[in-house]
Amino acid sequence: MHPIKELILNRSKGGALAIPSYCTGSLPVIRAAIRRAAKTGLPVLIEATANQVDQNGGYTGLKPKDYYDLVMGMADEEGLSRDLLILGGDHLGPLTWSHLPEKEAMANAEVLVREYVKAGFTKIHLDTSMKLADDPKGAFPPEIPARRGAFLYRVAMDAYEERLKEVPGAERPVFVIGSEVPVPGGAQEEEEGLTVTSPKAFNETMEAYRKFFAQEGMPDAMEDVVACVVQPGVEFGDEQVFQYDSGAAAELMAALKDHPGLVFEGHSTDYQSRESLRAMTRDGVGILKVGPALTFAYREGLFALNMMEEELIPALDQSLFDDILEQVMLADPGKWKAHYHGSPEALKLKRRYSFSDRSRYYMGHPEVQAAVAKLIDNLRRVDIPLSMLHQYMPQQYDAVRDGLLAKDPEALLQDYVERVMADYEYACEAE
Repeated sequence: MHPIKELILNRSKGGALAIPSYCTGSLPVIRAAIRRAAKTGLPVLIEATANQVDQNGGYTGLKPKDYYDLVMGMADEEGLSRDLLILGGDHLGPLTWSHLPEKEAMANAEVLVREYVKAGFTKIHLDTSMKLADDPKGAFPPEIPARRGAFLYRVAMDAYEERLKEVPGAERPVFVIGSEVPVPGGAQEEEEGLTVTSPKAFNETMEAYRKFFAQEGMPDAMEDVVACVVQPGVEFGDEQVFQYDSGAAAELMAALKDHPGLVFEGHSTDYQSRESLRAMTRDGVGILKVGPALTFAYREGLFALNMMEEELIPALDQSLFDDILEQVMLADPGKWKAHYHGSPEALKLKRRYSFSDRSRYYMGHPEVQAAVAKLIDNLRRVDIPLSMLHQYMPQQYDAVRDGLLAKDPEALLQDYVERVMADYEYACEAE
């Protein structure tokens, strides 16, 4: 049985409530997640999105098989059993080809889904929620996404049959459906409030998929569907975070009772308090997707190390990490310009501190990577005073003081990211 199916079954018997989904293309964050899983022994779900990883390489330069091999290789290096590692594909569909008419967009989506499943990804989010170039204007009935999603489900299962020939006993994939998908990476504009998905919209999505699965001769396909993406009332932008409100989502959560074996998948759960996350999992959100909050923590940790370096290392030998990151972002504004708005002063602050964390797209740049390596090497050559660690990394100071963490810059950075993960583990653990 797929680990997520097993989790849903055990949830009803008092087991773990949910599983976090670490959705990121950041290699340092992926390694941090794997290292933590190796320590805790908990299953870890790591996902790539359609814009990060696709048949053309995405913005990471990785195709699905490349990503699969890279992450599995990290697991081997860190001593994590591959049995504990679940790889997922997020927003798989015509997302990055929505400017094309249906025939072309869906042909690209078909290749995308096939490559993910053949590579070994077993948790597949079929996202057909976006309008395509030749879709009619006006209302977008659930039948259109469901028809396209049913088509991609068949593509995925055909690809699984191909994989079985190459890898006998390969895990059967499970699927996530749903059309009310928040914008990947957080809202681009400040919002007045959020509308929780209505039970009616959720039920219409489920019925539309059942209809098209049956029409395509796949009446049992719903057994492979483990979750539906809904908007439970959480989101974040540059400077705002909408915390989860159980009361506002009560009617939606109650609708799950009519769909045994199903949970909700919550996107954009980044920056929620640990108690808000816990409330979500109690209510019915069985998959908590998080991404920018992890890279935000990684960047925040690097900034803290950078400030200590400025005090401990002679100016001519410093890494200048924060300056180099800013220069690289200014030289190539394409990944942040359409998302950040305001005066030059406001834009600079957003490039550095926005919750949307567009800086994550630049962490893989060779100049930035070289600066990070130099920053860590510089701090390894000096003894960071505990009093200074208390100033810039107070939580890590506590762990070092208590003998739980080495006073090593890479270990300090790893701990910065792990603390976000710990909140998700707390939210997911059994009552």
